[in-house]
Amino acid sequence: MSSRVAGQRQDRPELREAIAELVGAGFLGVQLRVNDERGEWVGGGGVRESGRDGAVVTDGHFRIGSSTKSFVATTVLSLVAEGRFGLDTTVDDLLPGFGLDRRITVRMLLQHTTGIFNHTGELYEDGTIVLGVPWQGKEWVDNRFRTYPPEELVRLSLSRPARFAPGTGWSYANTNYVLARLVVERATGRSFAEELRRLVLEPLGLTGTVAPGASPELPEPHNHGYYRYQDAGQEHTVDVTRQNPSWVGAGGDMISTTRDLHTYFSALMGGRLLPADLLAEMRTPEATAGYGLGVFAQETPGGTVFHHHGATMGSAAMMYGSPDGRTTLTAGLTWVDDAAMSIAPAFQAAQQRFLDAVFCDGRGGSAR
Repeated sequence: MSSRVAGQRQDRPELREAIAELVGAGFLGVQLRVNDERGEWVGGGGVRESGRDGAVVTDGHFRIGSSTKSFVATTVLSLVAEGRFGLDTTVDDLLPGFGLDRRITVRMLLQHTTGIFNHTGELYEDGTIVLGVPWQGKEWVDNRFRTYPPEELVRLSLSRPARFAPGTGWSYANTNYVLARLVVERATGRSFAEELRRLVLEPLGLTGTVAPGASPELPEPHNHGYYRYQDAGQEHTVDVTRQNPSWVGAGGDMISTTRDLHTYFSALMGGRLLPADLLAEMRTPEATAGYGLGVFAQETPGGTVFHHHGATMGSAAMMYGSPDGRTTLTAGLTWVDDAAMSIAPAFQAAQQRFLDAVFCDGRGGSAR
């Protein structure tokens, strides 16, 4: 492992120990960046590729999964600030042709209160699972380079019964953000990637963040992610670093780096991307899961912490920030994925371990 900080060196044994625990729990590679009152600390553990000796890269690109949603929400809210549409504008007026319930608003998309069926599948309270697009096992592996147009994902969702009437419940659905991206494109006449670049990436000088669309490529340098599956009684493991992320769409397709995630989330929380009133809207959570508009609000012993983590096949991101943006923790993780999501408990434990180390024990800066 290594650590570095601009102008000085510092030892952060609690961070090095947390990384070692993650590698011991089954993660192939971990890259971590912490920015707080003690400066910047960057470290890593594990390997770059399975079965090889090369050390993990600590400044690499990785697929950030649902952390994408925060970027989408910021882009949408930036267009609200420009007067393109309002948070309570009816989405059907912006996206005619889908036959959306006219009670659905832009705000509901960003807060997951539309009730729309999740195109990647639903788990109901009684344990019933209703499948959407393939994202597990051999079927996903065989189709991992297929392109799913966003309109196809939306129509799949709308072909299934809604979970509840718009505005009467909360249910996390990737389709909400597929629709949000379409709102951006319809309102501006430009691609989401272009608007993201104009509103977020260029103002912040972010060069490692990509909205890839249907491209399977991951820029160098990067660590490798894998997927393990069963076929005819045999176990297979494939490198899925290259994959077409259009199956999840704007719900989780972006690529970034720990440096860019830090710069972005610090600027967002510090009020440098959105007007104060819209940042306040973004950070106001609904009661069910603490979800605002593209960010979670979490109460800790050190105060409120905002975050939006994400995971996709073989890769995950963590993105935490204090309300003033002065303390952030960003991480990229790679592992051997599987249909049982067996790494999930370790990922949840990692979130708590890092949260405690940086935001809750007084050694890594206060969340206040």
